Amino acid sequence: MEWLPKNVAKAPHNIMGGMDMLRGKCVVLGVTGSIAAYKIANLASALVKLHADVNVIMTKNATNFINPITFETLTGNKCLVDTFDRNFQFNVEHVALAKRADIFLVAPASANVIGKIAGGIADDMLTTTIMACKAPKLISPAMNTNMFENPIVQDNLKKLRSYGYEVIQPASGYLACGDTGAGKMPEPETLLAYILRTIACEKDMVGKKVLVTAGPTQEPVDPVRFITNHSTGKMGYAIAENCMRRGAEVTLVSGPVQIASPLCVRVIPVVTAADMASAVKECYKEQDIIIKTAAVADYRPAHPADEKVKKKDAESVLELERTEDILAYLGAHRRDGQFICGFSMETENMLENSRAKLAKKNVDMIVANNLKVAGAGFGTDTNVVTIITKDDNRQLERMSKAAVAASIVDEILKKM
Repeated sequence: MEWLPKNVAKAPHNIMGGMDMLRGKCVVLGVTGSIAAYKIANLASALVKLHADVNVIMTKNATNFINPITFETLTGNKCLVDTFDRNFQFNVEHVALAKRADIFLVAPASANVIGKIAGGIADDMLTTTIMACKAPKLISPAMNTNMFENPIVQDNLKKLRSYGYEVIQPASGYLACGDTGAGKMPEPETLLAYILRTIACEKDMVGKKVLVTAGPTQEPVDPVRFITNHSTGKMGYAIAENCMRRGAEVTLVSGPVQIASPLCVRVIPVVTAADMASAVKECYKEQDIIIKTAAVADYRPAHPADEKVKKKDAESVLELERTEDILAYLGAHRRDGQFICGFSMETENMLENSRAKLAKKNVDMIVANNLKVAGAGFGTDTNVVTIITKDDNRQLERMSKAAVAASIVDEILKKM
């Protein structure tokens, strides 16, 4: 599983950050008869590495695509198929598992099982368990495009939504039947993101609107060259994802990065500092919290060339001009009750410079880090930061950026 480190279960919590975020959570996976069933083995393994208690229920048709022993080996739990299994301890198993479940995901969900659940038919272990389950229920359809678009299937999905089920939109692509179109089950990392969004965090930010800026900006010199920095956007994206998982409505204004957009986050892509300033100004007033992690260029070429600047034997001088200070603008135009957090990247006098920035920019918090400290700065998966407020400094140990994000948001909520 390239999308989750193989040694994640052995990694220290403070470094990997949040890798036990599903500890104590019971995740039920319902697997139906679809060629995509084999992918759920990767999902089950990833959930176990996050310390979830994973229980898999298969339909008999699903066992034609993947053996139940695979899931039993990965999860350490018996894979349930037969409602009347006599080689299992006496218990009304579908009721017991339904009560323990924190989330129930049916993936891949065939048209047959979708129709059964929508019609209230409970004739096997999967359908009886999901009928008895009061936890959040997610359905991930996987089938031929024509089947997925069939009005009967669409009506069944609409009915499930009306009953409180969340339907995960299938991806489009090349299908096992040879067709190309909608109906492909999303990749395991996407399904994992839905599970994490639903149960990984306490929903302590429901009703709050959060604006996050992330990544670098690119200031053009000519059509070929630009000025930028080493920011990857990882810290800002981790904060946006954490806020989303806690129930906030998140807007992410992002410079050019090589990171997939977080699930259920409104992303506004920008390139230059001027683009970012414009995007922020359009939506900042409605936000309850603004967290400005972006590494915005302080200077830009004063006269970008329309054509490529040719190399010359003589020295060349590039004239620069200041870009707009977005954080200062926000501090000067903030509305009552709005919490503003800025970031500070320093190489010397970090505390002094960051505390001066806090006062000058009229913001509530500065998250400072020193580029010269091991494990901090651009491009790493970890960070070492100090959270600075008007009357407090709190230095965090080296942690993953996901863990740092959670700590920053925790601190913001305490101060609001």
